[in-house]
Amino acid sequence: MSGKVINNRSRILWITRTAIFIALLIVMQAATAPLGNTLITGSLVNMMLVISVMLGGLWSGAAVSLLSPVLARFFGIGPFWVIVPFIMLGNLALVLVWHFIGNQDFGRRLAYIAALVLGAAAKFLVLHVGVAEIAVPIILELPEPQATVISTIFSVPQLVTALIGGGIALIVLPILKKAVMER
Repeated sequence: MSGKVINNRSRILWITRTAIFIALLIVMQAATAPLGNTLITGSLVNMMLVISVMLGGLWSGAAVSLLSPVLARFFGIGPFWVIVPFIMLGNLALVLVWHFIGNQDFGRRLAYIAALVLGAAAKFLVLHVGVAEIAVPIILELPEPQATVISTIFSVPQLVTALIGGGIALIVLPILKKAVMER
């Protein structure tokens, strides 16, 4: 019986943390969207993705990475629906790298730095190929000026925002981990 209670508590804690991560991410997107600054919004999104996987585990990070672009689109924050699956995959790539590399024991600092660089590169590659090379030219068939703007947004800026967001997460993770562990 006690194993069942612990298991239920673990599930409830996981659901609660994941819901909080998603809610915080959506609020951050909504608060920064009017600024029209992809650098700020993207960096905060990536920070939350890293925090969710490093504090909540793989499944929490995966849930946040997959649900947040859909919810953002529902709230009118995200781009075209056609691009949402590529954003989901880019987010998931970042989360997977952070989970599998950031949690390694070959030195916490080295693991974090490797996860930061490789996670940003993975997200950039997925988004660049998915959006700039597939969605925009093949699926969306947008006029050239609009196609160029969207392709540019989902290219190098994604690498930069993933690096900045991951860097911010590196600063706040120790504080958040300590706060979570004290409870």
